[in-house]
Amino acid sequence: MSATIKPSNNPVIECVKIGSEQQPVLIIDNFLQDPLPLIDTASKSHFATEHKFYPGVRCPAPELYTLAMQSILPELLEQYFAVKPGDISRADSSFSLVTTPPEKLFLLQKLPHFDSNNPKELASIYFLCNQHQDQYSGTAFFRHRQTGFEFVDQTRYGQYMSTLKAQVEQKRPGPGYIQGDTELFEQIAYFPAKFNRLLLYRCTSLHSGRIEPDFNFSTNPQVARLSINTFLGN
Repeated sequence: MSATIKPSNNPVIECVKIGSEQQPVLIIDNFLQDPLPLIDTASKSHFATEHKFYPGVRCPAPELYTLAMQSILPELLEQYFAVKPGDISRADSSFSLVTTPPEKLFLLQKLPHFDSNNPKELASIYFLCNQHQDQYSGTAFFRHRQTGFEFVDQTRYGQYMSTLKAQVEQKRPGPGYIQGDTELFEQIAYFPAKFNRLLLYRCTSLHSGRIEPDFNFSTNPQVARLSINTFLGN
């Protein structure tokens, strides 16, 4: 891979406030100058099954990518998320491929989720798919209908989890990935996958990858829904 990973000279930056709670989602199109070496690196990497909640396989992304993010983002994080450099002490990045077919999902993979209940922690997904055609979907954000929550922080965690547990015990969600509105959740925003696009959002936001019924669950990074998922925390 190239010795450096450089930001694009002409990124397109937009911050969208979503839902009634107006949580920020930062979209940066044309994020890096040359993303192709990252795809080549992923193609030579060893992916392993994710043993937490991710419905697929992952492997560590190059440290150069994480370092590039840390040099590119600080001003944007402070401007749009009120997160200062001292609020972030670690950044973990992984190549990710969605490979789990709908019939093999476990319960939590069928529901929107939040990555952390700390609003100072951020998550991003950098899309390295859709270089040649629009065949993969992106990321959707949701409102929990009963509580009205669009994000779950420390103050909401207990209420949200107990309410959701009671709901799914009474009526479990149907098979497959969540698609738009359901009985329990309302989709409030959707951002398509786009080659060289970065989405950045608070870890507290309720979200899910939107995986369409005709999704190609390929494990070949050259043609699969390849992304780099990064968590910025402390």
